[in-house]
Amino acid sequence: MNTAAQPTAAVNAVRKDSHRWKILGIGVLANVSFSAAFAGIPVTAIFMRADYRLDNTQLGLALGSLGLGVAVSELPWGVLTDRWGDRRVLLRGLISTALALAAMALFAAPGADGIPSKWLLALGLLTVGLLGGSVNGSSGRAVMGWFREGERGLAMSIRQTAVPVGGGIGALVLPSLAAAHGFAAVYGLLALFCILSAAMAWLWLHEPPAASSAKTAPPIRGALRDLKVWRVALAIGILCFPQVSVLTFATIFLHDVGHAGLALISATMAAIQIGAAVMRVWSGRWTDRHGNRRNYLRTCSALSAALFVALGVLTALAPAAWPQWILGSVVLMLVAGGVCASAWHGVAYTELATLAGAHQVGTALGLGNTCVFLVFFMAAQAVPALLDWKSWPAVWLAGAVGALIAWPIFLKQQR
Repeated sequence: MNTAAQPTAAVNAVRKDSHRWKILGIGVLANVSFSAAFAGIPVTAIFMRADYRLDNTQLGLALGSLGLGVAVSELPWGVLTDRWGDRRVLLRGLISTALALAAMALFAAPGADGIPSKWLLALGLLTVGLLGGSVNGSSGRAVMGWFREGERGLAMSIRQTAVPVGGGIGALVLPSLAAAHGFAAVYGLLALFCILSAAMAWLWLHEPPAASSAKTAPPIRGALRDLKVWRVALAIGILCFPQVSVLTFATIFLHDVGHAGLALISATMAAIQIGAAVMRVWSGRWTDRHGNRRNYLRTCSALSAALFVALGVLTALAPAAWPQWILGSVVLMLVAGGVCASAWHGVAYTELATLAGAHQVGTALGLGNTCVFLVFFMAAQAVPALLDWKSWPAVWLAGAVGALIAWPIFLKQQR
């Protein structure tokens, strides 16, 4: 009896180790699908402003609505994930997000029938955000459940590469698609991405073998009552301000001030996203080996502050008509600052989930992303106001201030 059981246990362990990579792949694919929307749509800002006849303030309201929808829904989706499980929440979220994007393609895209109102555009993007907020907590809980401590930093960082990868796909594809075929094609393609991800989740995503026993054990302390969880979640949100400033408005900056062409703008945004993806994988593996997640997060905060100060100063001192070397220097500074401000997400979310405990991963990740997308919404409103006040140097210096505020919050604490 015992000798027969041992090979069976070994086979099951091998299958579990093999299947966890499929779970990670599903998490990546789901996040790529939604990231192509929330990080890719802002890259079409030049065309959105023109096609929908928006000024910068109205553009900020529309793009900010997407982030606001995610911010409002992330925490409820996270709590539901802890109660219902990963599969139910992720499938419902991806399918409903696809339907919302398809509805936008049909009813909220400029076309022969006219230009939809800015309120319809904002409402559509808000709805996409509300439904897409399901992806982060559910996919993160699945990954944390299938990987062990000492591997989770790498696994979560690989999952978090989906954000810049999705954004990179959006940067390379969506502006040209919007220019050639309009926003109906943009929303339709994004809906297709979500449907394909839902199909993969339906085929392969299920609870890890240990989940049945884990469900019966109550959490020691509520994540929403833990000050340490709140501190890390707030720091994650604050540190996103410089990142959001670049990802949402760098295309406008390069177009309006640097007079850069579409090819250079798309290449710059893609370089930021690809660089961030590479750095997220490296940082996850490195912090798993050294056990220094907090120190890494503080280093990213300090370096982001320095790079955004340099970008602000360079922009302030540049002449009205940029020579090529100024444009090249600004592009390099944007890429460096954007990568640094985006490289830490997997490490930060792993730290947050570890603090919360296995039973409340969805809730903790939902809280973290609520803070992230509240900052996404506020940044989209703040940047136009800063432009009216002191122009672009103020925008980049405000990003540096956000990184400096986050730096001391990541001080190491006793767990």
